[in-house]
Amino acid sequence: MMHQQLLDRVVFLTGGAKGIGRESALAFAREGALVAIVDRELEAAQATAAEIGTRAMALECDVGDGSSVTRAVAAVMAAWGRLDVVHNNAGIAMPAKPLHETTDDEWDTVFRINLKSVHHTTRAAFPHLVATRGTIVNTASIVGLIGQDNHAAYASTKGGMIALTKAMAVDYAPYGIRVNAVCPASVWTPMLRDWLAELPDPAAMERTMNEMHLLGYCPDGDVIADAVVFLASDRARFITGCILPVSGGAELGYRRS
Repeated sequence: MMHQQLLDRVVFLTGGAKGIGRESALAFAREGALVAIVDRELEAAQATAAEIGTRAMALECDVGDGSSVTRAVAAVMAAWGRLDVVHNNAGIAMPAKPLHETTDDEWDTVFRINLKSVHHTTRAAFPHLVATRGTIVNTASIVGLIGQDNHAAYASTKGGMIALTKAMAVDYAPYGIRVNAVCPASVWTPMLRDWLAELPDPAAMERTMNEMHLLGYCPDGDVIADAVVFLASDRARFITGCILPVSGGAELGYRRS
């Protein structure tokens, strides 16, 4: 049996109920971690935790609310007594609009969930990560590197997360805390499949989703999860401030669809 990369490490995973989060939770568990699946959809989080078994817990949490995050971190510490990894994965992609059409409420909501949440998790987890010389992995996006049409607020949050990852890496290196980010392109998730089914020509859009990646297909969330596990593990022990595209080369041949 191969050595488990994260044996008995404790992971605090936001947005862990579905999609990339669910795949990450399963991947962390396969590598021996104890996984706290933190999500505002408690039933979905419980279902993912049930797939893992006794080495997972589900916690209802609004990552945009600092007090909610503080309670969730406290619950993990009460149950498992340590914290080694924070995976900031929670996020929303809406609204699908250019900047001038985006309302104040829409702008504030996407920033609160996608970016301010990292402030909340880091503030609550920091002393515990200092104790374990832990690590933080952020789920950004290639749109934060190259932009995207009709997603001004979302692209702004992901660009902000990329810059924040680098700033955090500098600030926390003296504590032995590594901070990195993964940048997916498109990934098949339940949300993306539901969106595809509502289009006039789902087959044509599926071809587009596949062709935008140089490797010829749109992946499932497991490819992102594998990269996250690597960055969280000791195999990445000398990597910090890294912004890692996990995109099949989409950013190299990117075009509007």
